[in-house]
Amino acid sequence: MTAPRIASRRRSTSESTIELELNLDGTGQSSIDTSVPFFDHMLTAFAKHSLTDLTVKATGDTHIDAHHTVEDTAIVLGQAIREALGDKAGISRYGDALVPLDEALAQAVVDISGRPFLVHTGEPEGFEFHLIGGHFTGSLVRHVFEAITLNAGLTVHVNVKGGRDPHHIAEAEFKAFARAFRQAKSIDPLVSGIPSTKGAL
Repeated sequence: MTAPRIASRRRSTSESTIELELNLDGTGQSSIDTSVPFFDHMLTAFAKHSLTDLTVKATGDTHIDAHHTVEDTAIVLGQAIREALGDKAGISRYGDALVPLDEALAQAVVDISGRPFLVHTGEPEGFEFHLIGGHFTGSLVRHVFEAITLNAGLTVHVNVKGGRDPHHIAEAEFKAFARAFRQAKSIDPLVSGIPSTKGAL
C-alpha cells in the first residue's frame, strides 16, 4: 500500500499569508478563499479537473494589487505538489491535454521531471493587460504557471491555440494544465519504481 500523497504548507510574509492543504489522490473537492475571486475560480477548476483535493486560505495586500497574493499562493501550491509527489515512484510522469472552452482552445503538456521549465505561448496580443473580472490581470496567468512549475519541479508547456474572450482563454489554460497534471501524477500499475533511466526524478 502506497503512502498518502498529501501535503500541508503555510507561508507568511509582509505581503501575504497562505495556508494550503492538498491530496493528490482525491476526487477534486476544494475549498478555496484567496480573496481574489477569479483566482478562486481557477483553483477550483484546477482541483476539479486534476482530481486533487485542495484547501486554500490566503490573505494579502490586495488593496494594492492581486499580484502578491496570487503569486505567493501559486508558490505554495507548487511546493505542496512537490512534497506530496514524494519520490514519484509508480507515476505515469507525462500528461497531455487539449481543452476547449467555447471559442478558446488550450493545450498543456506536463512532465513531472524534477527539472523546472515553462514554455508558455499563444495568448493573444494585449491579453496580459486585460483585467478579468476587473481585478485579475491577464499577465498573472503566466505568473501562476511559472510559480507552480519552478516550485513543483515540473516541465510544462502551455499553448493557447485560439480564443477571443480573456476569461475563456485563461480558464481553458488552467483546465488543460489540470487535465495534463491529472494524467502525469496518476499511478500507473505497469510502472515499476521511478519512471526514469536515471533512477530519480
